[in-house]
Amino acid sequence: MAQRLPAWSLFAALIAMAGLPIYIHAPKFFVDSYGVSLAALGGTLALLRLIDVVQDPALGWLAQATRPHRRAMVAGAAALMAAALWGLFAIAPPVAPLLWFALTLTALFSAFSFLTIVFYAEGVAKAGRLGPNGHIRLAGWREAGGLIGVCLAATAPVALSALTDSPFTAFAAGFAALALAATLAMNREWSTAPAEPAAPLALFRPALSDRLARRLLLIALLNAAPVAVTSTTFLFFVESRLMAPGAEGPLLLLFFLSAAAAAPLWTRAAARFGAKPVLLAGMALSIAAFLWAATLGAGDTAAFAVICAASGAALGADLTLLPALFARRLSQVSAGTEAAAFGLWSFVSKLSLALAAATLLPALQAAGFIPGAQNPEPALFALTLIYAALPCVLKVTALALLSLTPVSET
Repeated sequence: MAQRLPAWSLFAALIAMAGLPIYIHAPKFFVDSYGVSLAALGGTLALLRLIDVVQDPALGWLAQATRPHRRAMVAGAAALMAAALWGLFAIAPPVAPLLWFALTLTALFSAFSFLTIVFYAEGVAKAGRLGPNGHIRLAGWREAGGLIGVCLAATAPVALSALTDSPFTAFAAGFAALALAATLAMNREWSTAPAEPAAPLALFRPALSDRLARRLLLIALLNAAPVAVTSTTFLFFVESRLMAPGAEGPLLLLFFLSAAAAAPLWTRAAARFGAKPVLLAGMALSIAAFLWAATLGAGDTAAFAVICAASGAALGADLTLLPALFARRLSQVSAGTEAAAFGLWSFVSKLSLALAAATLLPALQAAGFIPGAQNPEPALFALTLIYAALPCVLKVTALALLSLTPVSET
């Protein structure tokens, strides 16, 4: 394909495979393999997530400042990501396992964040070369690839366990091969134009001084919060509210597959009807799913599967259209500083996850909820409020703010 959009899907899959799935796999792997305690891993993950959040603006500045060397920087970051994953899963810790866990994850998520920022920033220029609706078209290819990558990484170790006694080593090797293939496929896509010299804070000024860009960043924060809430409490809801232990994996896979399948449909709808109204429709679908989830109880697993499919489809709209609107605005007001602006975008997106981890689990504990135990009804009611009602309120707020925001469709 002359426009080389499949290369963007492949690179998006690579980045996505190193994100959320690693948060799922790594803690259990270190518990099972090295006997690290859950409490120690939880504290370490909280600290690493904090580092991951606060470093994004700095990585945005670094991506902007090193633009003339972007191909080398991308290749180095991809190699670091692959090496860190190999160290995490395929090398016996040469130091204390918890320290090795922290060191490898720090390297992995730093490279992941840098590549994410560079990738989305480069997409602003790429979309401009694609003609009308270029931002929406690119977002469709990019986010569909990313969601497929999440699904593959979430299921690969389980599938590989049927073929080898070391499934995580095989997963790390496969990831390294994909990193090489994706880096080569994207090599011609990176811009290496000289970077304009600027003080670090000045690079963020174009986005922060624009009213619409600031509004879209706020909407991104509010819109990411429901996903942060549900991802933090999903396992507890399935196990304790639905009383369906063992169903978590298939339900998560259904959620992400629905998002991947829906992303191209949202893209086509946005090209025809406009990104804003279609994104509002996706938010409304998400709200309906949350409202239904709030009514569920023990044994309602089939109904929750429908909710996972619907909320996953709605997530496809969020991931595809909201970044496309932000990228379109950056092309109008922030030319030359896109990487710094997407450093801010990544920061607000991850801030929701950090806030959710810091507040929701202590709130559940204060309500008397005990994971894996027979919980009283008040504790289960608190779990339902946090899992379903709170995201609904946040989503309604984001929808209202977007509906009041004038967004150009050109």
